[in-house]
Amino acid sequence: MNEPLPFKTDVPLASYCTYGIGGPAAHLLEIHTIEEMQQAFLYCQKHNLRALIIGKGSNCLFDDQGFNGAVLINKIDFHETPSPGIFRVGAGYSFSLLGAQTARQGWAGLEFASGIPGSVGGAVFMNAGAGGGETATQLQSVEFVSLNGEKRTFSKEELSFSYRKSSFQTMQGAIVAATFALTKDPQARQRQLEIIAKRTASQPYSAKSAGCVFVNPTNGAAGALIDKCGLKGMKVGGAEVSAVHANFLINAGQATARDMLALIERVQAHVKDTTGIELHPEIRLIPYE
Repeated sequence: MNEPLPFKTDVPLASYCTYGIGGPAAHLLEIHTIEEMQQAFLYCQKHNLRALIIGKGSNCLFDDQGFNGAVLINKIDFHETPSPGIFRVGAGYSFSLLGAQTARQGWAGLEFASGIPGSVGGAVFMNAGAGGGETATQLQSVEFVSLNGEKRTFSKEELSFSYRKSSFQTMQGAIVAATFALTKDPQARQRQLEIIAKRTASQPYSAKSAGCVFVNPTNGAAGALIDKCGLKGMKVGGAEVSAVHANFLINAGQATARDMLALIERVQAHVKDTTGIELHPEIRLIPYE
């Protein structure tokens, strides 16, 4: 017989996301194994709870009221190498750490992940990328648990990926593991070090942010457009357009979700009025209900 799940109640979400913003989750549970994820979904189904799965919370903006349901923190962080160049990792594993570790061992393909603050599951979900690399390129398969607790493994060929998009964005359930196939390359470590150096120099690395807020439009970089419009340093309450990289909207003080949403809308309106280009958020806006 399974032990009761140790759900916590009324837990502030600000401590579970990189923005440091968000009211309380009605229910919250840290998940450490695939079996726990299956059990948690069955529990949510039985008690009619809306389930939200997050990893490091690096791409979310929670509501100031919080989340009226169950937030499941994916901390499934195993790491296996079943054969040379094949890496199977839990969805809660740090994507940045995976990029650094594989490059250090002389395996190429995930160097771009260095410095991306999310989890492996989040990277697959968003098809995260940087500097010309993206998650889907080296992906071999993804393990997924549906809301009814069933586990399935999808090969990459069964899935669709595009710029910051994946099949998982329209699927109900949770990514629990991913397998990557990398190639041997003695230059991988050097490239990874160069990527991390460039990123720390050109991004507000120590600020509370959710990474790039807007998807790059087809005809340019969102950060360059915002910068060109003279919006660096623009503030709404505690939310601010970073002076280091204009596509980072940071929590510069005690920012609320309302502040951040107002700043997002202000930037969108200004860029549209000035350039005619419409910017679309890449971060997930998580409503209370």
